[in-house]
Amino acid sequence: MTLPSLERTVTHSTFVIERNYSKPVERVFAAFSDPARKRRWYAEGEGRGVLEFSMDFRVGGSDHAVFAVDHGPVQGSLITNDTVYQDIVPNRRIVMAYRMSLGDRCFSASLATVEFLSTGQGTSLVFTEQGAYFEGGDGPQLREKGWSGLLDGLDKILAE
Repeated sequence: MTLPSLERTVTHSTFVIERNYSKPVERVFAAFSDPARKRRWYAEGEGRGVLEFSMDFRVGGSDHAVFAVDHGPVQGSLITNDTVYQDIVPNRRIVMAYRMSLGDRCFSASLATVEFLSTGQGTSLVFTEQGAYFEGGDGPQLREKGWSGLLDGLDKILAE
């Protein structure tokens, strides 16, 4: 018996998001490097229930998060994000490779770079993602929108 073949597709894309924060570089970097701070802006939030979150912030270390999604086309589904840190230069740069899955099906793999630049009045953050987005996934436009929302949430946490 021959099983029907599933057409596999991939979309490659790169996007860049720039944000300016009124806080110093050290404080913005800490929001990425401190597990309790990162969980607040990255994992928790409207429309997401966090089931698991762990973080080992070092080169070769990894993050793992599982979210229950309560909106959109994947409502009621579990999304998993697994990250491995490739390069860390304190208060200057973080490079991470991450994959996202819906259940046991990977729907994207990305390399993301976060740069922290002092402006004298705060921090200029430059987020660059180079991604491979697979069939049935969110795609580059929705991923960029998602990261924009996360970085907006970061701004709220920094203001506290």
